[in-house]
Amino acid sequence: MPLVLESLADAGPLSVDLSGIVPDRVATLSPADVLRLVIRADERPEELGALFHVAGDPASGRIECRGDFSRVHWIGAGLARGEVVVDGSAGRHAGEGMTGGTLRVRGDAGDWLACEMAGGEVHVAGSAGDNAAAALPGSRHGMRGGLVTIGGDSGGLAGARMRRGILAIGGDCGPAAGFELWAGTIVVGGSVGPQPGLGMRRGSLVVAGPAPEPSVLFRRGAVWSPAFLGLLAARLDAAGFRPGGGPTVAALAGPWRQWHGDLLAGGRGELFLRAAA
Repeated sequence: MPLVLESLADAGPLSVDLSGIVPDRVATLSPADVLRLVIRADERPEELGALFHVAGDPASGRIECRGDFSRVHWIGAGLARGEVVVDGSAGRHAGEGMTGGTLRVRGDAGDWLACEMAGGEVHVAGSAGDNAAAALPGSRHGMRGGLVTIGGDSGGLAGARMRRGILAIGGDCGPAAGFELWAGTIVVGGSVGPQPGLGMRRGSLVVAGPAPEPSVLFRRGAVWSPAFLGLLAARLDAAGFRPGGGPTVAALAGPWRQWHGDLLAGGRGELFLRAAA
């Protein structure tokens, strides 16, 4: 049986920091020890058992969060192995700094989802806020490995300063997707906001839906169907990613117009937009 954290009441702290409550940390603890773990609520220390009903086996390698967790932040942050499941929505910084394991959010996620993630998988059934898979303020690198899928929409600066890995967004995406992208791949199944790929150095940004005309800092390339997109689509289909409710293979079928940019950052990035009929 997994370790289950369940909200005790609808009313409670405005902000709860669940940092460190991951399968690795609780695996060797007794149920009583888990209840006494100290977390922060509204910037004050609180025991876990004072805020959540806790049941199940700490050694199971799986933590399930049930109830309203939209005000609970840093869920699954630093996860290295095992699985964390949120049966609803999650707050900010879910999956931050993950190196392995799997985080599943069956509702929406807040800002900074999977920021600076280095490995593992994050799957969000709903939408996410700003800065998904991005760099924290003052940091040079965002996501550095792993897979992040978002079934719905995402806010601005998705994948900002990504170093490697895959970020897939099933719905629409806000402005400056792939801002200063270093490497890795971003897929947007819907539309994308202004300035996609602004400052990108390398990597690929693929937009299946409507997109603004690239700026003068992008050079028009060929119209073709890259083989790597077929492999990428198969990988995302296997992970359960369904942009627009359909298979990824269909969403990423070509042909595509390739653009090279940002020219001020070396021009080695790839922006793929739907080719005009």
